[in-house]
Amino acid sequence: MRLSPFTINHASLVASWPTTPTEVLMWCGLREFPVRGRTVSAWQRDPDVTAYALVEDESPLAYGELWPDTEEDEVELARIIVAPGVRGRGLGRRLVRGLLAEARLTGLPEICMRVHPQNTPALRCYRGAGFDPVDAEEAASWNTGQPVEYTWLRYGHA
Repeated sequence: MRLSPFTINHASLVASWPTTPTEVLMWCGLREFPVRGRTVSAWQRDPDVTAYALVEDESPLAYGELWPDTEEDEVELARIIVAPGVRGRGLGRRLVRGLLAEARLTGLPEICMRVHPQNTPALRCYRGAGFDPVDAEEAASWNTGQPVEYTWLRYGHA
């Protein structure tokens, strides 16, 4: 199993992984259900998005993105999801650790992420990978203009 750059030919497969409208909302903030492959494909055209897949035998099992922001001196891990048939096996944490390694290569000093506050399995995964919540004041500031009051996490001072 390895982390690889995401290939657009797997966009429809990844788009099929959220199994409910609520899961879509918690994964990527959309109200679209089911998510279409062209939506995931469109994310790949954003120059500020670098997508990866955790693959085994060339089949993607998990997906996640890095959003480097040089103005803020940070990189955000985003849109992390694991295929439904392999959840609960530690692949999310493995993906996050791979994304962390890639994030460190950007040279940006901060690594953070936002999580839907009701996404308990994701919060447990990210905490287990070394992320901690930012303080309440900082979270309130970062949530200004956001569609929900996200739980913001920072990786132990990268």
